Amino acid sequence: MAEEIKTSEKILEKEKHKSEEENKENISLLEDLSSLESYARELFSFSPLPICFASPIGVILEINPAFERLSGFGAYEIIGEPIENFFRKDDVADFSKETLEKGFVKERELHFNTKEKGEILVSAFSQIRKVKEGETIGYFISFFDLTEVKKSEVELKNSQTALLNMLEDVEQARKKSDEERNKTVAIVTNLADGLLVFDTENNLSTTNPLSEKIFDIKGRDVVGRSFRELETFPTMKPLIEILEKNSKKQLFREELNLREDMILEVSSVFMTSEEKRTGTLVVLHNITREKVVEKMKSEFVSLAAHQLRTPLSAIKWTLSMLLDGDLGTLTQDQRSFLEKTYTSNERMITLINDLLDSTRIEEGRYVYRPILSDIKTQVQTVVDNFQEEIKKRGLKIEIKIPNKDLPKVRIDEEKIRLVVENFLDNAIKYSSIGGVLGVVIEKGKNEIKVSVSNLGIGIAEEQKKRVFSKFFRGSNAIKTETEGTGLGLFISKNIIEAHGGQIGFESEEGKQTTFFFTIPIKEEFEEFLKDF
Repeated sequence: MAEEIKTSEKILEKEKHKSEEENKENISLLEDLSSLESYARELFSFSPLPICFASPIGVILEINPAFERLSGFGAYEIIGEPIENFFRKDDVADFSKETLEKGFVKERELHFNTKEKGEILVSAFSQIRKVKEGETIGYFISFFDLTEVKKSEVELKNSQTALLNMLEDVEQARKKSDEERNKTVAIVTNLADGLLVFDTENNLSTTNPLSEKIFDIKGRDVVGRSFRELETFPTMKPLIEILEKNSKKQLFREELNLREDMILEVSSVFMTSEEKRTGTLVVLHNITREKVVEKMKSEFVSLAAHQLRTPLSAIKWTLSMLLDGDLGTLTQDQRSFLEKTYTSNERMITLINDLLDSTRIEEGRYVYRPILSDIKTQVQTVVDNFQEEIKKRGLKIEIKIPNKDLPKVRIDEEKIRLVVENFLDNAIKYSSIGGVLGVVIEKGKNEIKVSVSNLGIGIAEEQKKRVFSKFFRGSNAIKTETEGTGLGLFISKNIIEAHGGQIGFESEEGKQTTFFFTIPIKEEFEEFLKDF
């Protein structure tokens, strides 16, 4: 019996000890649970995401500070209110139903009502909360604002759209550029003129087939080479010499006798982009045929003029004899007819002489015989010869010459008189009746200037560029005066330029015209003229 009592006491002691251990363990578990709940609550409070806890019937029971901040409402305005007051009713009804049925919703876009911003879009998550017995006591809703995300999405979409549009524009521009490049290549390839393009360092960058044919070269052999390297190609050397000589000129045009059967007109112009030089364009125009035709015309004119001058001289000699009475006395009517015929014959001889002079100019055979002469004397001689014609036309002439002696200049007296004659003859022809002619001689620093002016029909603005062209006569001049060859000013220009001077005019249609020329008096020019 005693043994049984001892055994029972041991069992009781053991059970008591076990109970104490279990109590300690339960107390520890309760403390851990309390700590866990405290942690969960702190996490709930400090979460940056808005969180609310709602009952199964959709009444908000608890919120965290982030919910308050986003909504703009205070806790007293939120807790106890239906969840539909803060979320769009249709959205949140389905959201709550799915949460209670499934136990959670991973992600759903909802419309959340705020106090200041109104309705905003949020991305929401949910999780039900159950007690130990498994009963659902509510659910958590956590969400974050999608406003900036959606804004970024819109901006990204707009950027993508803009980028696609830009890429489309770039593609269209590329296609257009390719089309233009192909057109340019086609034009350059099929251009009727030779074409060379040099870069800013005067290295050849582009040729076309015709230029390669002209110089009997291949593009691959010359492209990329400098002036100096291109001179090693015998056929290109004459061209390169011209280009080197004029390399500083923005624009120039010059003839090149490449060979007996090839005469080129070389035109060169700087290429620019945004006012910056990008290279030099050289165009080679074949003028061989034009030159041959021009030469044939000059030869024909020269031959015809020479052949005509002999019979015209004979006619002049015969008419002179008749008018002088060497072949008998003439009646008044006979003399009148013969004088008109003599005048017409003189005009023909003048025309022939002008044609011969222009032919000599073109052939470079218009020989000058310069001597040291007083230009004032030459001008006065011409004026004296025209005095009778001036009176006949009812005109007056005023001559202005410096009182002091003018320096002598080296000139071809005959040719300078011819220039003054052309000026004065035109001034007389195209002056108004009773008008005044002016002849002025002035001494400049390095030249002597001679001017002839008149009051008359003037020269039309659109025709001024052609005044010194061969065979040109102004439209108003043709209506006013039928006589004239259109060669006088062309010849005068060549005479003055051969003397190293300048020729020009100032005119206003229907009012006044002044033609002038200058002759240099520089010592170095005197040395130059010794070669004539």
